[in-house]
Formats: sequence, structure tokens, C-alpha cells
Amino acid sequence: MNKWAGWLVVLFGAAHTLLALTVEEAASHAGDWFSGELWGEDFTAMSPANSAYWFSLNSFGPPLVMLGALILWLDRRGVVPPRFIGWALVAWAVMDLVIGGLSPAPMILIAGVLILVGGRRAARSGAPVPSAVKE
Repeated sequence: MNKWAGWLVVLFGAAHTLLALTVEEAASHAGDWFSGELWGEDFTAMSPANSAYWFSLNSFGPPLVMLGALILWLDRRGVVPPRFIGWALVAWAVMDLVIGGLSPAPMILIAGVLILVGGRRAARSGAPVPSAVKE
């Protein structure tokens, strides 16, 4: 369960970042990003370059790749991720669906549920589980 969750989170984060850079053409603003043009810019009046930066490299995509990699790393070592990670992913995905409408957020919702189910199964089987996962 946790392996599937980890791969879903990595896939979601990587796809968001790579699609923003390529399909949405955020990478075309890279010259502006590295010239210092964004320094001191007003967030209430974002330029296209600043918007592209926040949509791609400074989005939730890269941290999700790291979180998914951490979940996979824990799984390879037989460690169950803490349940709060699953609950946080579920809450975030539900909020995203309510506020943003139909999106790929169900992938994150599924990953969160898989982490919660994996934690419950580990706790019931008597496997060593971090204290944050025990009920």
C-alpha cells in the first residue's frame, strides 16, 4: 500500500512540475528568473514570469516528489509512514477538489487513503510501527 502511495505522490509532483515547465511553457521565462527580475516584485500584480515560476519550480510539485521519495524510502526499510501524512494528504486533496473543482487531486486523495490503510494494517498485524501510527 505504502509503495503505491509513494509512487502516486512522486508521479503527481513530477508530472505537475514537468508539465508546467513544458506544456504550459513556464521554462520560457527562465531568463527572467535568473536575471533577478523577480526580486522585490509585488505578489498582488504578478508578472507572467513570476506566475510561471510559482506554477512550476516553486510549486508544490518538487516537495511532493521529495515526500513520495521519503514514503518509498520508508517502505523499503519496513517503516510505516506516520498516519498524519495520510490525513494531511487526504485533507489537502479534499480541499483542492472543493475549492478548485475537478483536477488530478484524486491521485493525492488515493495516496493518502493508501497510507492510512497501510498504517492500520501494519498496526493490526503486530508489525513494528512508529508510535505516531499506533491507535
